[in-house]
Amino acid sequence: MKTARFAAPVAAVLVSSAFASTALADELNLYSARHYDSDEHLYTAFTEETGIEVNVLEGDSDQLIERIQREGVASPADVMMTVDAGRLWRAEQEGIFQGVESDVLDERLPESMRHPEGLWFGFSQRARAIYYNRENFDPSQISTYEDLADPQFEGEVCIRSSNNIYNQSLLASMIAHHGEEGAEEWAQGVVDNMARDPEGGDTDQIRGVASGECDLAVANHYYYVRLLKSDDEADREAARKVGIIFPNQDGRGAHVNVGGAGVVEGAPNRESAVRFLEFLSSDTAQEIFAAGNNEFPVIDGVKKDPVLESWGNFKKDNLNISELGENNPEAIRIFDRVGWR
Repeated sequence: MKTARFAAPVAAVLVSSAFASTALADELNLYSARHYDSDEHLYTAFTEETGIEVNVLEGDSDQLIERIQREGVASPADVMMTVDAGRLWRAEQEGIFQGVESDVLDERLPESMRHPEGLWFGFSQRARAIYYNRENFDPSQISTYEDLADPQFEGEVCIRSSNNIYNQSLLASMIAHHGEEGAEEWAQGVVDNMARDPEGGDTDQIRGVASGECDLAVANHYYYVRLLKSDDEADREAARKVGIIFPNQDGRGAHVNVGGAGVVEGAPNRESAVRFLEFLSSDTAQEIFAAGNNEFPVIDGVKKDPVLESWGNFKKDNLNISELGENNPEAIRIFDRVGWR
């Protein structure tokens, strides 16, 4: 496989050189904000199946959006791939994506994983779970995200800052289910229950529970799996002290976000780009997503990581992922109003 791997801010002349031959039908130019080594297996498997070589330019989502805009009609980008519906929505708002009609994607992907206008699609799922200290907390006390705002948990919750896209999408889902007023009441309740000011990443929230700094935390599921599988015994010990809850099982189901992608407006290799998206919905690609970053596949019946398999099936919120993006601006305003730092 031929890949060009460098950060998005690199000079445009370098990109032009690296992607010089990408007008050929047997190549694909992928701008990716996913930084997992396991994604190399996706590209290799796609090339082996189709003969289409993949050139990869990596950067964070905002960098990639800016680069595509700066390159304009001369952009070599065929596909943009990133994580979280909020980031995909931001790219959509900047006119990065074009609509795609594909019988394969319609048949393979659940409706909740498809943008209504085919602008982008979700190919892997990330559950935002609740964690508790096994020694200090009775898990029967909490079963929903809404419970995190219960006054009985004052001073017990660890959670990331409001500028974190995962929390923005979680609040966006609360807006979808409870309206703006209900979502703001919930956000205020969580702020009132925080054990400390938000700091660190998802792993830090789980470690806070393990250390006893807080009894409850919120984090994406795969951060917990990484601790369980860590080469560091201290990480594994921390994970063993923590239990995981998939919320709202008696109602709408646990909030899930996505790793997703869309075809770039003006893609020079559009046919290859659509084939790549269709490949990402295949069992082969779904297993690579699941094995590489411990993500949940979006296709039922696909083999999952053994840890995920041990959790069994759980109910997932089937809210269309596009609503998470549409509600993102209001989620940010709510965070500001309630003082969620």
